[in-house]
Amino acid sequence: MSDERGQRLSVLATGQDASPSTVDDLREHLIRTRIAGEVATSRENNLDHYRSLANRDPHHMFGLTPDGRWSYRDVLELMAKSAGVVADPGHREGQDTIDPDRTIEATERMGDTIASVLRGGNPRILIATGHPTGLLTVHMALARLVRERGATLMSTAEGWSYWGNGFGRKRKVRYMDDVAMLDDRGAFVHTHDPAPMRAMIAEFGDERPDLVIADHGWAGAAGEAGILTVGFADSNDPALFVGEAEGKIAVTVPLDDNVLPRYYEPLTHHLVERVVRAL
Repeated sequence: MSDERGQRLSVLATGQDASPSTVDDLREHLIRTRIAGEVATSRENNLDHYRSLANRDPHHMFGLTPDGRWSYRDVLELMAKSAGVVADPGHREGQDTIDPDRTIEATERMGDTIASVLRGGNPRILIATGHPTGLLTVHMALARLVRERGATLMSTAEGWSYWGNGFGRKRKVRYMDDVAMLDDRGAFVHTHDPAPMRAMIAEFGDERPDLVIADHGWAGAAGEAGILTVGFADSNDPALFVGEAEGKIAVTVPLDDNVLPRYYEPLTHHLVERVVRAL
């Protein structure tokens, strides 16, 4: 490992800032790497998923059961407000956007929430991702941080397996550096499925986590169960934003959830630094 790379990993784990960047620098980076700004997810894909949620398609619900009606127009209006997609319902194809300032603001609220849990002393925290090819590096950095700050990282339901829907073979829960993912014959896989988190909830008993940090169905199922939950979501994944609007998810950070993992490093640094400063 190069000295430079080792230094960056140390910064992410400890929150010590060797070469601080400004919010303007971070905003520029988000736009340049398309984590926010003009993102890769098309307008057509976004609108299709908003309709699917309005129609209560389980694949797009992430384990949440909305209390409100949430029509297609309601979902689009919420996503314009919370994520910064184009508000005009007449814009039906082509480019769509995530507002980088909303990404930064939600990241800071997530940091404040994590810090408030850590201040409670020796909390139980569970971290999981359904997007191991993108967001895993963010979750691993958070796992290192909260572990060093006194949290107990939970590994509930490790090895639990199920057939699920549509993939024809068993998948199981596996942890790597205290981050839960789904393993399919040795490969970590993308999933929206809330079933693994529901299995964890069934095993928690009296030792429920004080906080879940997650995405996709891992976050949705935890929030639906009344567990304090913060998560990340793309512009075509409206469920967690609906969950936040209804008070089931504490914070949802809007971002493209599948750019190159190294691109998330400045945002992760900003999040870790926010947690450390709030402690």
